[in-house]
Amino acid sequence: MFREAESSGVPFLEDLSLRTRMALVQLPLTVIMGCVALAAPAAWPGLLDETLFQVSLVVHALLFVLCWVIPWERLPSVATLSIPVGDVVAVILSRTGAIEFLPGLSILMIFPVIWLAASGRFPKAAVLVSFVVPLVMGLVPFLLGSVEVTATQVTTTMLVALMLFAVAFTVRFVTATLFLQQRKLERKDAELQRLLDSSKENEDLLKAILDTIDVGITTVDATGQVILRNRQQETFKHSASSEDRYGAEGPDVVLYGQDRKTLLPEDRTPLSRAVRGETFADYYVWTGEGAGSRALSTAARVIRAGSGGFAGAVIAYTDVTSLVEAMAAKDEVIATVSHELRAPLTSIVGNLELAQDALDPEEASSYVDIAYRAAERLTELVSDLLLSSSVAMTVHPRETDIAGLIDSVVDSVSSQASAAGIEIRTDVPAPLWTYTDPLRMGQVLDNLLSNAIKYTTEGGVVAVRARTEEGQLRLDVSDTGMGMSATDAERVFDKFFRARSVQSSAIPGTGLGLSITKAIVEGHRGKIICQSEPGQGSTFTVTLPSLVPRQHHRGKHQDSGITARDALPAV
Repeated sequence: MFREAESSGVPFLEDLSLRTRMALVQLPLTVIMGCVALAAPAAWPGLLDETLFQVSLVVHALLFVLCWVIPWERLPSVATLSIPVGDVVAVILSRTGAIEFLPGLSILMIFPVIWLAASGRFPKAAVLVSFVVPLVMGLVPFLLGSVEVTATQVTTTMLVALMLFAVAFTVRFVTATLFLQQRKLERKDAELQRLLDSSKENEDLLKAILDTIDVGITTVDATGQVILRNRQQETFKHSASSEDRYGAEGPDVVLYGQDRKTLLPEDRTPLSRAVRGETFADYYVWTGEGAGSRALSTAARVIRAGSGGFAGAVIAYTDVTSLVEAMAAKDEVIATVSHELRAPLTSIVGNLELAQDALDPEEASSYVDIAYRAAERLTELVSDLLLSSSVAMTVHPRETDIAGLIDSVVDSVSSQASAAGIEIRTDVPAPLWTYTDPLRMGQVLDNLLSNAIKYTTEGGVVAVRARTEEGQLRLDVSDTGMGMSATDAERVFDKFFRARSVQSSAIPGTGLGLSITKAIVEGHRGKIICQSEPGQGSTFTVTLPSLVPRQHHRGKHQDSGITARDALPAV
């Protein structure tokens, strides 16, 4: 009875210990017997002299004390029935001892009867005891002859027994009904908890999926309140925050139109359009400011309620900054390549026409020479384009004297440097051996030196320095030219990239030379970096695995038994 009450959901019972609850149930019977004992000297003289009644008072008091002192929580739940069973014995003793003074004490049997019936233990026995015990308790005195038998007393005894039987039956029925209802509620509660757990798992799974994708998702209700926002959207929101504006996408959000300058009107933001019930796709906006601005392609779909009404919307944000920049870069590359190809083609056609019309053979020959040089320039451009589109940069390394290779490349660009009024300085010990592809490394040196000369003004200096450091060859090509920003220096090896300072100076170029240079260096398992400052020139540093042969003869390298396998750097 009491342990079932612990899960009944009644706060008062849940806050009380099992001992306290048992004492409270036992208290009414104990109080009644105490009141009878106190009133006995005045109302029923001689009652307290009855031995059985005295014993019954002791039993009642002992049972009440046992409710407090016995650790019922540690005993089986059936042990608690010992108290109502003891009450049955105590009531029998009380009624028998007070038969001549208070024959109606048998009605006190209702307390243990209710306790036993409500416990749910041994239901048939409890109902049977509720009838048999009162009946026997009332008939025994008649059978023993201690009380005169009358029709009224017999009838009263039968009615008391039937009444207690009815009480026990009713209590048992009500208790069983409540127990069944409680079990149904527990099953429903368990099912509800299972559904809640399943819903929580699905919610966690959905959140994990939404947080994994690189598309920002925002879900709003019919009033425009955000009810869900995934991690990517939080990133977009953070990058778009500003202290100067409140936007519909959330507090302090700045959105711009496609020109990246005009603030998007409040009613044209993706969230505002979605809340109005609009469905759209590929609606481009810009968020953030400066270098951190991002292009977002937005789409929205309406959420319908069960009745078909508007219940909210889902807005998706996709970062398409790379695509937009790639499209812009493509247009720029096409324009740049078209310009670079048109110039030599125009020169070729024009000079050939002049040569065709020239009467003097020497004059015609000079026009043909100019056209030939333009054709060579055109061939170089086409070669760079083809080389940059190659999937892999093939190198064939062998022992090479970098010092001699540098001297050769410097000689080939010296005329270009002299024409531009630029001095070339070298600081290279000779010989300086390494394991490289001389043809490819010649391209690297030619690209670096040509670039340095191209972007250095008259009177400037281009310096080439090479040395061996910690088992590696380090090659530096420095200039005193226009330089570039740190941001441009990081991107200078990208295909078709040209620094803003270069674009503004109208210096011709395709932006392919340095990307080819980097591919060649990496094909040698080396590295290349650029350090530059606007107006302070640039320094390109190439680092390659080096190879120092064991012996040289009079400055010339001879075969010292080092094989290609020995020379390859460890991987």
